[in-house]
Amino acid sequence: MPPPGDIHGSAQNKFGSALLIQGEAKGFGKSRTEVGLILRRNPDRLVGPDAVFVAAASLPLRRSPEGYLETIPELVVEIRSPNDSDPEVQAKVNEYLAAGVRIVWVADPDRQTVTTYRMGQAPQILGPTELLTIPDVIPGFQALVADLLRD
Repeated sequence: MPPPGDIHGSAQNKFGSALLIQGEAKGFGKSRTEVGLILRRNPDRLVGPDAVFVAAASLPLRRSPEGYLETIPELVVEIRSPNDSDPEVQAKVNEYLAAGVRIVWVADPDRQTVTTYRMGQAPQILGPTELLTIPDVIPGFQALVADLLRD
């Protein structure tokens, strides 16, 4: 696959920075961007989410011999690329939730939205003027959607 474009990279940087500053730096867990994550074994399923957050309760991190993350994060962030189809994105979300990820954020820079997915709940779509929060994973985390997706 070709590398992501500039808008994608900007959003990834902002999500990763927000998770680092508001989550990891305050001791709530560990944040990562563009990390290899093993969702399951036999057959192995390796994915590369744009950003993740592993809560302190799930630490220490477990890594495969190859250096990939084996700890299932509480939060996964996927940033839509222009060529991502709705069925492809939904399949990724379903796979993350089935593996035990509690929250999946799908950020759409074109639409300026973040959709939050949780197992057994209807998706929640937040627009550019709304605050993204995850009090059950990172207490006090707040980010305006527009700030995360602004070029």
